[in-house]
Amino acid sequence: MATGTEPTTTDPHPPGGGVRATARAAIAAPHLRTDRWWLAPATTAAGLLAFVVYSTWRAFANADYYAAPYVSPFYSPCLAENCEPMKAGPNWEIFGSWWGISPAIIILIFPLGFRLTCYYYRKAYYRGFWASPPACAVAEPHKKYTGETRFPLILQNIHRYFFYAAIPVAGILTYDTVLAFRDEHYDWGHMGLGTLVFLVNIVLIWAYTISCHSCRHIVGGKLKHFSKHPVRYRMWQWVGKLNARHMLLAWTSLVSVALADFYVYLVASGVFDDPRFF
Repeated sequence: MATGTEPTTTDPHPPGGGVRATARAAIAAPHLRTDRWWLAPATTAAGLLAFVVYSTWRAFANADYYAAPYVSPFYSPCLAENCEPMKAGPNWEIFGSWWGISPAIIILIFPLGFRLTCYYYRKAYYRGFWASPPACAVAEPHKKYTGETRFPLILQNIHRYFFYAAIPVAGILTYDTVLAFRDEHYDWGHMGLGTLVFLVNIVLIWAYTISCHSCRHIVGGKLKHFSKHPVRYRMWQWVGKLNARHMLLAWTSLVSVALADFYVYLVASGVFDDPRFF
């Protein structure tokens, strides 16, 4: 008696590997979703691509990155002799006159490496650019899956070390924010629109950095009994609450750092003068 559950006589698995392999579920359709599943990965790819294009242009521009008292976060700290002089600013001429290209290239590797290896950003650009996978419940087009076990993706494992490097960079950007309470003559006790832009940016930078999964593990990992470590347990809970918003903080801090740089660019290039509150 037929029950309707007998296997069909034809092979439901099309030829190929990946999700089409014989060991995987026999679903011939590329997906069974009826919503616009492609919209999220497409938007993610567009947003990340826009930031890559903008940051690349600004990093190689080597101009309009300082308008007293503001310095672009892309160029701080400035580690080459060809940096613009910034009074009491982050001028550390570690690299001598032999460094001829933009000084932003020296420092940007650390915050960009931190974001590139971030757990959320991995998911974002894996889905947005490589379609691995393109979305939940959508067949992956790749025949093979090796994860992050081969070069170059095995380098994702150094994310924790980029986190260590991101901490002092965030500290230097905090110093730049404090310096933003000066005027163009370096006198203290002033606040402009740029100061507000820098304040918002540094809050989001720290929130994103601290909400990192590596930070959460460093704070509360390897503890067998939270009751014996009440301070670390409290910190772990606090970081965990931020970690739940890691995706939101990743995007808002990405936008804020680009806007901070763009604001300095507009002021430095003479598009408008920095409005002063006091």
